[in-house]
Amino acid sequence: MTNRIIAILIILVSSLLDVDAKEQRIVTLSSAITETVFGLGLGDQVVATDVTSLSPKAAATLPKVSKNRSISAEGVMAFRPTIVLVLEGDIPPTVLKHLKTSGIRVVTLKQTFTEQGAYRFMQQIADVLQVPDRGKEIVARTKLTMQKVSEMISEEMSGRKKPTVLFIYARGTGTMSVSGKGSSLDALIGLAGGKNAVQEFAEFKPYSTEALVKANPDVILLFDFGVSSLGGKDAILKMPGVRLTEAGKHQRIVSMNASLLVNFSTRLPEAVLALHQALIAITTN
Repeated sequence: MTNRIIAILIILVSSLLDVDAKEQRIVTLSSAITETVFGLGLGDQVVATDVTSLSPKAAATLPKVSKNRSISAEGVMAFRPTIVLVLEGDIPPTVLKHLKTSGIRVVTLKQTFTEQGAYRFMQQIADVLQVPDRGKEIVARTKLTMQKVSEMISEEMSGRKKPTVLFIYARGTGTMSVSGKGSSLDALIGLAGGKNAVQEFAEFKPYSTEALVKANPDVILLFDFGVSSLGGKDAILKMPGVRLTEAGKHQRIVSMNASLLVNFSTRLPEAVLALHQALIAITTN
């Protein structure tokens, strides 16, 4: 009996030592990465994030490596990270080189804006942070939820015309762009039962009245802060050309939370469902 207790104590001590050995000081430089790391249950090991990381609430209160989206090596190194997770192309090569030559492990991740791409992204982060089983669990859970959401959307869209949706990114009237093919918003609109109104170009291009009228969307979608920056929905409807579109004629302006829509990670089913419900509500007469 005594030997068994001793053996159990040895196992417990070994497991505690193993946990300590795996503890990391993580810096996440993307809201999608931050959300995924927290989803994996490793939020307590995140020591700093970038300014876009506002979800979950615990992440929003963490220290930021900079006051804006411009990131320096010094700003990251100040938090003594053991690992830095960043999206491909998000920070300058010189900053990456500085971090790596300082002995900090930097992992660059690439997002693909498809369902399978989201699952690969989650699992890759789990593998990098040495919790592959947690990754498999969160991927399986997200897949199951996404399957149920997709089935519901398919049923509700049966016999209905897919609404064309124009996403406008706005930071005031002087900083506006529209989403083309291949962006996260393009993919999200498709999953939610809509169709991106812009198919002529990829990613984002500057907004113009001519492009708006040509696209003639059924719905105009913006982030909540974008609507505010333009003066509200009534002000948007008064913008040149808006009243010439189906969206303008029927006052179909949808405002949604940015952090929910952009990440394409653990909250993908929630984002798809929320956008679908918004599109159904505003296009149902």
